[in-house]
Amino acid sequence: MKKVMVAALAAGLLAVSPVQSSTEAKVLRYAFRSDITSFDPAKVSDSYSNTLITGMFDAPVRWAYLARPYKLEPSGCELPEISADFKTLTLKVRPGLYFHDDPAFKGAKRELVAADYVYSLKRHYDPQTKSPNLYILENAGLLGLSELRQKALKNKTAFDYDTPVEGLKVLDKYTWQIKLAKPDPRFINNLANPMAAALAREVAEFYGDRVGEHPVGTAAFMLKRDEWRRSSRIVLVKNPAYRDEFYNEEAPANRPHLQAAAAKFKGRKLPMIDRLEVAIIEEPQPRWLSFLNEEADYMQEVPLEFTSVAAPNGQLAPNLAKRNIHMNRYPNPDIGFTFFNMTDPVVGGYEPAQVALRRAIGLAYDVDREIRLARKGQMVPAQGLMPPGTWGYRADLKTEMSEHSVAKAKALLDLHGFKDRDGDGWRERPDGSPLSLVRATQPTADYRVLDELMEKAMRAVGIRIAFKQAKFPENVKASRSGKLQMWNLAWVATMPDAAYHLALGYGPNAGQANHSRFDLPEFNRLYELQAVLPNGPERQQAMDAANRLAVAYMPYKVSGHRIWTDLSHPWVIGAERNIFRRDFWQYVDVDMAAKNAAER
Repeated sequence: MKKVMVAALAAGLLAVSPVQSSTEAKVLRYAFRSDITSFDPAKVSDSYSNTLITGMFDAPVRWAYLARPYKLEPSGCELPEISADFKTLTLKVRPGLYFHDDPAFKGAKRELVAADYVYSLKRHYDPQTKSPNLYILENAGLLGLSELRQKALKNKTAFDYDTPVEGLKVLDKYTWQIKLAKPDPRFINNLANPMAAALAREVAEFYGDRVGEHPVGTAAFMLKRDEWRRSSRIVLVKNPAYRDEFYNEEAPANRPHLQAAAAKFKGRKLPMIDRLEVAIIEEPQPRWLSFLNEEADYMQEVPLEFTSVAAPNGQLAPNLAKRNIHMNRYPNPDIGFTFFNMTDPVVGGYEPAQVALRRAIGLAYDVDREIRLARKGQMVPAQGLMPPGTWGYRADLKTEMSEHSVAKAKALLDLHGFKDRDGDGWRERPDGSPLSLVRATQPTADYRVLDELMEKAMRAVGIRIAFKQAKFPENVKASRSGKLQMWNLAWVATMPDAAYHLALGYGPNAGQANHSRFDLPEFNRLYELQAVLPNGPERQQAMDAANRLAVAYMPYKVSGHRIWTDLSHPWVIGAERNIFRRDFWQYVDVDMAAKNAAER
């Protein structure tokens, strides 16, 4: 058992001495609530996989760790030159960046070059890749790439990586260019997404279908494959040949502890830790106990069941404060929602009766009760698809999305013919066939609470509902294939712009970001309009109109935006969650002397 007096001693060590210099490996441990789906940058969209991919691969650019407001900085490439019409981006790879050693290179030292980025982005267009992020590139219209993809699909042939296309060109060894079919003032933001990370062609061809198990990048960390245990444990270790990168962060003025860390670390070589150990702990209680018992050094997102224990009334609990544990609370730029599969014969469709059914389900569901019971107060109600912390979000907006009215729900159902015709207490569809819902779920405590709330809401209006359990990666796969009728999940922003979330309703994104398969021409038109406009009143008007359509047709019942609470033990120095920059651990130091003292 860890004692408060021992933790206080550790805090004292931190107060009187700098971080200890030692040959002992510096280890940071924390937990994910779900397993990764793959380590292939072109095949994933989940937060857990992308978090680790960010630490192993270089996207062209990245979000500066501590900068507020958020800004981009060089990563694998310098910041691009962007044409005045926002249709051409020219990028230059930073010379002297090398891939991790790997058998795919047959003993050669392999430098990162422009062709690697061109190849990696082309992989999204390859039908064999089944990229969940293809929509991002196709929405922007990289010239010639969609045609190349269609040719492979039509002829049932391998995708042709070697045919030159106007939209992605190598200009010289280190210089490459992107050309878009239409202006996109914010396309550069996508180049900070892990989906744009560089993967060497030799690696993809050497490992084939198993490339997602062999991450080989140019960034600061590498997978320690002999310690990787599926659904249990993932270990990354520092890349011994990593380039010279030095801490040069500017902390926000209102965060004095970060300013102190930034001053302390100024000029330090990155990364400062040697090893990252990630445990996969799906259930909340064991995850919480792993932090309390100092088996984890950092806790990202305190489980909702324990938020009132860790931070009653939003303040760090006295027992944790005595242990000098640090707390960071912030609104997450995300939405938590249940989607309705618009191609499903029961909940889908655009006919008035089908729209009424989804709206009635939304009205019957008690968002405030979810926030109180399931979210433990750690969520604010949503008014649509756009989350706080992103451009386009309006804090003053009020819509039906957050409304709860069983009476209105029943009236809508009655009006459109969803009635109990046989007197058994359950409604039938207008044609007399059974009305029965099936929502996908997961075998965890938080999903059990959400399922109970949905079941109670549906019972109140006379609608049968059942729940089908599967693990998160299995549900993701089924959802992208259009096999789920309904599912509850969250969508977290990867950039500070609400168009990332409006993409959930854009028709061509079906099977990728658009889990609902919503495809409404007017929504599509507004989404395309806002995409080419610079930030300003005209773009805001288009985004607001698209959001209103999403509320009216209800392909998504959006509950709210989560408030996250992160905790770190006192020997973890400089940790600050930047939701747009996932590999925070590259900027963190661990005082092993204080950590070891606390463990004795």
